[in-house]
Amino acid sequence: MNTILVVDDDPEIRDIIHVYLRNEGYTIIEAANGEEALQAFEHQASIQLVILDVMMPKMDGIQACFKIREISDVPIIMLSAKEEDIDKITGLTTGADDYMTKPFNPLELLARVRAQLRRQNLLSKKEEIKDLIIIRDLIIDKSKHSVKKNNKEISLTPLEFSILELLSSRPGQVFSPEQIYETVWNEPYGYSDNTVMVHIRNLREKIEDTPRSPQYIKTVWGVGYKIEATI
Repeated sequence: MNTILVVDDDPEIRDIIHVYLRNEGYTIIEAANGEEALQAFEHQASIQLVILDVMMPKMDGIQACFKIREISDVPIIMLSAKEEDIDKITGLTTGADDYMTKPFNPLELLARVRAQLRRQNLLSKKEEIKDLIIIRDLIIDKSKHSVKKNNKEISLTPLEFSILELLSSRPGQVFSPEQIYETVWNEPYGYSDNTVMVHIRNLREKIEDTPRSPQYIKTVWGVGYKIEATI
């Protein structure tokens, strides 16, 4: 369940917010000022959202928002007794995602919390999908440096993974041995060097059902190698 940090110097306001959020199943951490909020981030890595008052002692919400943004991109909803547009603009330009003026309706705050968490969840899923390359039965996870075939993990060396990632990033495109070598090894290619061929052979041994008749990594004779997205 999501953990929410509630930051306000008024304990009654913290109590009200705490009750409404707790009844929805959220885990609540409380802080009375910006300094305590930053300490909470040091000790609690799983904070998913911050409700942050503007006017507080020691460190106000504007300063705290700047500091939080240096270490986290969690959604921040700011609370303030000020209604002027300039205060709202200031709050949002510090990195806050939403803004509510006091007094506020706890049910409206709850609705905004849900909306921000829903948005954050969608963004996280998009990031996860962006890191995946799917070639038929192969799933290549760039962020985790892992490869699965039919949901079974395939162990590749770093160089093998880099070659596969390069080829699969542009299915159908033919890469010459020189392009592969200079991209993966990041050094000039020697034309008598068969390093790329050896690594391609090893890679086929690991990902192909029949390495001598490859279905993924195809050889284009006299040109180079490509990966087929479809059979």
